[in-house]
Amino acid sequence: MRSKSGLFVLITTCLALPACAANVTVLSAGAVTPGLTSAATSFEKEKGHAIKMSFDTAPGIRKRVENGESFDIVIAPPAAITNFAKLGKLQEERVAVGRVGIGVAVRPGAPTPDISDAEAFKRSVLEADSLLFSRASTGLYLENLFKKWGIYDKLEPRVTRHTGSVSDHVLNGKGKEIGFSPITDILMHRDQGLRLVGPLPPEVQHYTAYVAALTTNASAVSRDFLWYLESPQGKAIFSTAGIE
Repeated sequence: MRSKSGLFVLITTCLALPACAANVTVLSAGAVTPGLTSAATSFEKEKGHAIKMSFDTAPGIRKRVENGESFDIVIAPPAAITNFAKLGKLQEERVAVGRVGIGVAVRPGAPTPDISDAEAFKRSVLEADSLLFSRASTGLYLENLFKKWGIYDKLEPRVTRHTGSVSDHVLNGKGKEIGFSPITDILMHRDQGLRLVGPLPPEVQHYTAYVAALTTNASAVSRDFLWYLESPQGKAIFSTAGIE
């Protein structure tokens, strides 16, 4: 049995810390990595709690949640969040993290494609040696766009689809490769020399939105971090990282 003096020390120690330091576990889509990482660092410094993050693709997140892996917060596209809620995995509380558009990237020294408007963008992809994009939502959107334009049959022999980050593969290119990836992913590779040519032209841009939600097992501290993501400070951090 704990003595009264020992209990007093425990209580006063907790009061001296920000609500007693705790761990918050987050399972998130990779596209919001830079903003979420910065927001977590800021929250940790301000509140004294530790944010433990795990990143995965949307299909990977779905599998892990459905298999019963335990997390406090899940960040995914709205449709996935809705499905998790139907499975009874989430609480009602959730916040909009932001949206991420598709960017165009080239390796150091490669020619800069013209993406000033939709027609220029179409010419640039037809002139490229190869086109690199993901097997996830970005790749599906581009494939459908090129089919809509009636040029996918010409492009298909030069298209390479990758699982995970496309940016690494663009950096290893040797010709007139053009890579397509979430803008946040491209920005994360700038230190390696990857160049962000710019976002897709506005008339053909495609955004993926991300929502953060509390799981049924989430703690009170997790709720604090969830609402921190939507605070003015949190929004400013995400905006700086390329998340609108």
